[in-house]
Amino acid sequence: MNIQEECLEVLKEKGINPISTIDFDVNGELHSLSFEWIIDAYTQASTESKLVFLTALKKAVMADNMGIEKFFEGMGKLLLMTHLSENIEV
Repeated sequence: MNIQEECLEVLKEKGINPISTIDFDVNGELHSLSFEWIIDAYTQASTESKLVFLTALKKAVMADNMGIEKFFEGMGKLLLMTHLSENIEV
């Protein structure tokens, strides 16, 4: 099982649908990111980064559903900030 599959399995074990979404308001524009999409984005990184993501996800699961939601909210914000900063024209 690869790391992405393992992350999805962690969610399934807790009864969380991987297509659940979190909405972000960026300058009045709504962006919805699914847990699955966030996992996919982070599992495109280096092996070390994937393992850090998986470890953090497992710790969020230990904090129960609120921890998982906060985890994905934080990870989604980081992805959006990274994407927006890469697209800033100077």
